[in-house]
Amino acid sequence: MHLRLFLALLVAAILGMAAQAAVARWQLPPASLALVLLPLLWLSGVLLAPLRRLLRALEGAVLNYRDGDFSMSIAAGGMGRLGGKELAALLRAHQELGLALREQRQQLARRELLLDTVVQNTPLALLLLSEPEGRVSYANIAARQLLNQGRSLAGRSLAELLSEAPESLRQALASEQDQVFAMSEGGQDELFHLSQRRLQLQGQPQRLLLLRRMTRELSRQEVASWKRVIRVISHELNNSLAPISSFAHSGAELARRGQIERLEAVFRNIGERSRHLHSFLAAYAEFAKLPAPQWQAVDWPSFLGGLLAQQPYRLDGETPTQAARFDAGQIAQALLNLLKNAQEAGGPAEEVSLAVQWRAGELCFIVSDRGSGMSEAVLAQALLPFYSTKRSGGQQGGTGLGLALAREIAEAHGGRIGLSNREGGGLEVRLSLPQ
Repeated sequence: MHLRLFLALLVAAILGMAAQAAVARWQLPPASLALVLLPLLWLSGVLLAPLRRLLRALEGAVLNYRDGDFSMSIAAGGMGRLGGKELAALLRAHQELGLALREQRQQLARRELLLDTVVQNTPLALLLLSEPEGRVSYANIAARQLLNQGRSLAGRSLAELLSEAPESLRQALASEQDQVFAMSEGGQDELFHLSQRRLQLQGQPQRLLLLRRMTRELSRQEVASWKRVIRVISHELNNSLAPISSFAHSGAELARRGQIERLEAVFRNIGERSRHLHSFLAAYAEFAKLPAPQWQAVDWPSFLGGLLAQQPYRLDGETPTQAARFDAGQIAQALLNLLKNAQEAGGPAEEVSLAVQWRAGELCFIVSDRGSGMSEAVLAQALLPFYSTKRSGGQQGGTGLGLALAREIAEAHGGRIGLSNREGGGLEVRLSLPQ
């Protein structure tokens, strides 16, 4: 292409110089220059025609791309002959771009179809409302069945849909907060979990509502919990009743033989197993009857001193001075359980520590030890009621209720509890309370 342009410019220069020489030698009128310029105009038109056609084709392709049509392609025609390698390379790049955009559009269409299929068939009721009008811009099958007996909800306002809805649903949506509420459906009470989020889609404010049925899931979890409770209680009862039955049989046999001096050991073993069974049932009753927390201001020196009098530990940091409010009795019971577990973790007793910290508006109690820590499988189940790694061997505190009770107390205060292994060995337990 460079060579063709060079030759064209050379021809134009030669024609220009010839025209200038003719005018100077034969004193031709200036109008006669038009006879020279016309061939130059024709030559420029011939040279620029492929480029003009290419520019028009590219303009049309760009307009099609703007409208989402990626099917247009540009034929090379005579551009390769007249335009050279540069225009041919540009055409190839354009065709490759169109092919790539078509493939991406097809992939996006497949993904959108898959996502729409999943969203439409999920049991989670999904509503997308355009703000501030509150009109439905998207609703899946579950939402249509819940709010409009399966009919379309597109374009309808939320206020119109809720005009005949149960009062509990109207109140839940009006609060604009995540919550669990009960709603009568088909003559039965159903529990729903409501999640609400505000977001921007294509620069427009939207409100996303997610309604999830919880009754069946909670029922399954309740049944599973009862099965686990029955299994654990049955295990503990058998572990105690089987030895008691065996000792009773041995005592009867010793009495029949007249070996009365050996009956004292038999009765002692029966008493130990009975006390173990009593302590297990008492711990279960304490867990099942946890009262609501009584919030009150805490005297830190008295609170920490009471803990130290019952369970040894090292205070990590200074005694807190910042005011805090919680149920001192319940939190003390939770911390005593955590400190007892730390003492029984197998590490040095002097490494058991308690730290009190404030982080992001929360009061954190951190109990640490340098014991053996926990495996990933144990960490995943350690907070479950009746789960314990200390049931065998007759160790005390192996009822599996210590950590579960601490978790129950933390959640009753609106807080949480978390466990993690420490670098260098040991376990760290964080009990966080909102303040």
